[in-house]
Amino acid sequence: MLQEIVAYFSEHSVDFIQMVLAHVGISALSLAVACLIAVPLGVACSRWSLLEKVSVGISGLLRIIPSLAILVICVPFLGTGVAPAVLALTVLAIPPILINTALGFRSIPADVLEAARGMGMDERRIFWTVKVPLAFPIAFTGIRTAASEVIASATLAAYIGAGGLGEIIFTGIGLMRTDLLAIGGFSVAVLSIAVSACLTALDRRMRPYEFV
Repeated sequence: MLQEIVAYFSEHSVDFIQMVLAHVGISALSLAVACLIAVPLGVACSRWSLLEKVSVGISGLLRIIPSLAILVICVPFLGTGVAPAVLALTVLAIPPILINTALGFRSIPADVLEAARGMGMDERRIFWTVKVPLAFPIAFTGIRTAASEVIASATLAAYIGAGGLGEIIFTGIGLMRTDLLAIGGFSVAVLSIAVSACLTALDRRMRPYEFV
């Protein structure tokens, strides 16, 4: 099988790079859209408990639904390609980001906020200089979790013609070729580990005072 893997990369290296870029592109777009939705909603949930209960409940329900089922539901309305794949992956990414963001802002000690107000800070300054830095570690953990889940699930995008490393896996399944299955599976695993390492490095850079 090793010879077959070497032969694949020698003949299809350009195609492989394109699939990696497509996989990363779909995953990044989905994660970005999820952050734009979940982070502000998580901040709002930390202020209103009723909104948190409703949002977390809906997020938990969405998390139960398999990504493939969402893809199948979206295809009749959005067709095939990138759009339904991004929608399905965004739905997958929202729950961990939303829950961790709300938890991060709710976990800020009340005495810290009172001390900030006692120093004469207004609410906007308290939010950006006190709340955001203190909530960041927990909120960013949700983003890291979502990124890993999105990259793993983005293989399903190939099922509806959106490209990505899933093409290798589905081709391997169709042709019963273990070399393609190994290439596809290992590539997704390496990509997930690499993205997780990059996000961890970013987290350390954003919080250098905690890693001294």
